Amino acid sequence: MTCDRLVCANCAGPVSEGRCSVCRAHRARLHRESPLASLSPATLLGLLLALIAVALFAERMATA
Repeated sequence: MTCDRLVCANCAGPVSEGRCSVCRAHRARLHRESPLASLSPATLLGLLLALIAVALFAERMATA
């Protein structure tokens, strides 16, 4: 999960901007907990497709 679309309940601003201490703390916690948070959805999709391609290749090589 990224903090791009989250709205702070304390200041009603985007969490990604870090307007208040609550925003900054939540943003820091999200980035600490999720190593994939900095990756864009397109990058994650590309990694998933690459993983599927490798799995299909491995399966084909195992049956050949």
